[in-house]
Amino acid sequence: MKPLKVLQLLPALDSGGVERGTLEIARALVAAGHESAVLSKGGRLVEQLQREGSRHITLDLGRKSPTTFLQYRALRRLFEAERFDIVHARSRLPAWVAWLAWRGMPADTRPHFVTTVHGMHSVSRYSAIMCAGERVIAVSDTVRDYIRTHYPPTRWPHLTDDRITVIPRGIDPAEFPRDYQPSSEWLARFHAEFPQIGQRKVLTLPGRLTRLKGHHDFITLIGRLVADELDVIGLIVGGDDPKRPGYAKEIRERVQAEGLGERIVFTGHRSDVREIYAISDCVLSLSSTPESFGRTVLEPLAMGRPVVGYAHGGVAEILGELFPQGAVAKGELEGATSRVRAVLAGHAGAVLANHSFLLDEMQAATLSLYMSFTTRTAAHRITRASSTHA
Repeated sequence: MKPLKVLQLLPALDSGGVERGTLEIARALVAAGHESAVLSKGGRLVEQLQREGSRHITLDLGRKSPTTFLQYRALRRLFEAERFDIVHARSRLPAWVAWLAWRGMPADTRPHFVTTVHGMHSVSRYSAIMCAGERVIAVSDTVRDYIRTHYPPTRWPHLTDDRITVIPRGIDPAEFPRDYQPSSEWLARFHAEFPQIGQRKVLTLPGRLTRLKGHHDFITLIGRLVADELDVIGLIVGGDDPKRPGYAKEIRERVQAEGLGERIVFTGHRSDVREIYAISDCVLSLSSTPESFGRTVLEPLAMGRPVVGYAHGGVAEILGELFPQGAVAKGELEGATSRVRAVLAGHAGAVLANHSFLLDEMQAATLSLYMSFTTRTAAHRITRASSTHA
């Protein structure tokens, strides 16, 4: 098989699970000898992408404006000039523009079109574009079930089960090793930055400051534990959402109003989340809507750190495999508080050591899906040639 030429499209390369997954597949393509390109408006991860051997193409397909759709002409010219084997769209608006460019090309010259459904978007014609790929990747069983329920073949005849492939996100065990211990230098710096941690038990809620992540439940939980005279501190690890600055202000004001300013710390965006997991006595996942996967649950669990979370969506799948005693029903804050107490008292049991959510398996499965197009195309050409000579 000749090396593939693959283009991934997404709005930007700043931070987040979609962006991280894009870089992981780009890295795997390069390692396997294929040509990798990523198209976005840019961002902090572009330098890493290029350092790891991929090419970046700058084009803003994420701006929510009718004029963005007109970019399909430029994109079609790019497809024709570059002759990509695979175009892989990871977000709705870039997927629409790519699809408009793709469908106008002759079938025998256009690239194969792949989409990944990373989240359970509102059900609409706009969101349905993520199910328009020749192959559709679902990042969890939860996402596959969402697709089957809301985009059934009775209404979307092309979307048969054989087009949907579940490829769970994965982590590198070397990046989040079991029982990892931060360096003494890191510990000194972190405690100097946040001296209120002291010797308290550390409870961590990772995730950007958006309303869906359950910060209000976390504040309530910390308040209850403090009222019970447990010596705990809560770390809210994640940056503000620039689109919703009012929410970050709201939760900060609530922390102060309830007298928890010394018991809840806002760390902002961090690049040392592994170290923060390592010093956490318990990690929380309190999202009000189901996560499509739950990377911030898997990472600490892989390190052997207990997680207590609302068991819905991808979080339920991960907890069910690695730490079922940390699962509570969605919204059951009293149950979550009780489970945290059990964890802090050492009564919750250990996190299982082995799991199936591995980065190399995700990369291999995705590249195998890409290669399946090449195999089918080659077989089709052989069949056509045989028919011609018969």
